[in-house]
Amino acid sequence: MDIKTASALHRLRLISVPEALSFPALLIFGSLLSRISDIDYLMMPLGILHGILFVIYAVFLLDVWHKAKWPVKKVALFFLFALLPFGGLFGDRILKRDEADSVLAARAREAARA
Repeated sequence: MDIKTASALHRLRLISVPEALSFPALLIFGSLLSRISDIDYLMMPLGILHGILFVIYAVFLLDVWHKAKWPVKKVALFFLFALLPFGGLFGDRILKRDEADSVLAARAREAARA
């Protein structure tokens, strides 16, 4: 894996956790609190924050798709993770495992060259 692909995967990992946590925060603190109390001033900022994080996640996912040459099914799975509350945490777990596997493969290639 080249450095551009690795950095694209790392960026996707970095944004997946905040994006995964912003959606439940919007549901709990924005929607639920505005329905059961007079606290309705959290809906707009949380909605904007979640929207920005979602768009960044989608852009980074497209970047990874382009650079890592992922199959469409894997990209669709990671997009589905973005639609589910806490789904990005599962995506982060998969990316973390893939990143560790690629590091091990790179070390094995370096050992074979030596």
